[in-house]
Amino acid sequence: MKIAEADILLVPGLGNSGPDHWQRRWLEKMRTAQWVEQDEWDKPMLEPWVENIEKSILMATRPVVLVGHSLGVIAIVHTAQRLVDTKVRGALLVSPPDLDENEAVPGAALPFANIPRDPLPFPSLLVAGNNDPYCTPERAGDFANAWGSEFHNAGEAGRINTTSGHGPWPEGLMMFTRLMQRIKA
Repeated sequence: MKIAEADILLVPGLGNSGPDHWQRRWLEKMRTAQWVEQDEWDKPMLEPWVENIEKSILMATRPVVLVGHSLGVIAIVHTAQRLVDTKVRGALLVSPPDLDENEAVPGAALPFANIPRDPLPFPSLLVAGNNDPYCTPERAGDFANAWGSEFHNAGEAGRINTTSGHGPWPEGLMMFTRLMQRIKA
């Protein structure tokens, strides 16, 4: 599938993604990309976030590919448990936080705990770094296995955000392009 043939829904995490974040840069580059807005970025609640993702999926006019970062990944996984006969064709899942076993995760994210472990109903690629303070590579691999996701270890990449030096993140864009090539319309 070509990027132009899909509605790309960008799902940021806790605090939203700032202007230099790779998700914002992708939004500017992809004419079919849309931002999934949340009413509360700093004190998120699971149900409203899931409802906003569901609403964005329903309003999409083409097949949907989700691109989640951090808490946005966990929100996507929770949302996927509700999706039946959906137009979601795939997902790029970047730097999921381990809300269930990592005490370093910010407390504001804990309403999203009890992360679902059911396979996702669409193809996905999970990307995580070796030195992510919120998720070990072993747990990221465990999530990928549970969700039926392909797993890519990004090495010493931290949270794969602006703070860890990933503004434009061209490697991520190449991985996303390869994922899109595998997805059927």
